[in-house]
Amino acid sequence: MENIINGYKNVPYFNNKTTGRRGALAVHGGKGSPEQIQDELKEITFREKLDIKSLSDDQIKKLLVYNNIGVDCSGFAFYLLNNLSLTKGKGALGKNLKFNSFLGKFFRQVQNAGVKLFADNRNSHVISMDEVSVGDIITMIGNEDGVMRDHILIVTEVSPSTIFYTHSVAWPTDGEYGSGIHKGKIEIINPEKTIAEQNWIELDKTGEENYTHSRAKKSVTELRRLNWF
Repeated sequence: MENIINGYKNVPYFNNKTTGRRGALAVHGGKGSPEQIQDELKEITFREKLDIKSLSDDQIKKLLVYNNIGVDCSGFAFYLLNNLSLTKGKGALGKNLKFNSFLGKFFRQVQNAGVKLFADNRNSHVISMDEVSVGDIITMIGNEDGVMRDHILIVTEVSPSTIFYTHSVAWPTDGEYGSGIHKGKIEIINPEKTIAEQNWIELDKTGEENYTHSRAKKSVTELRRLNWF
């Protein structure tokens, strides 16, 4: 799983709602795999006569931002969970997911696998914090005023009192080039309370300064496991 996370190094968050490229190819719509994004980067540098080997991490990220190339939270989750499903010997993610339409299962799978599909009871079920393991998901569905978008995080490590996660996100404080793959952790301070009521730490921020936690508290936030895991 770590190889997929590393494959998205320097890849910014992609907001399809902002760009309006709903019908775009996967790599142009926030749904590209690490390999597809790397191929697109090679095309961009070739077109602009740049030596890709001489570019710094910051320069690569700025180039991707300028060309509207990135990955959204569910696109990142799809490839990460697909890798884990294959590693577990459970088969490809797309073959296991229950899509909302026949065409969704056979065409544009990653584009049709949004957060609500992962959170659908046909595909996952709610679990307690004391049974969490690597590969479980944390889904955030909407909020009361409808302003916040659905979101998904992937559990990457677990200790007796801490859940570690990763996701693709854009914090308001990230600026133009700070978005992308974030890692964080949830310290279980009271197992009798919900996961959204625990202590979340990301980018060294806690409480209201932690945008992910603030978002979790305003959404229907659930700790879930894919049904075939």
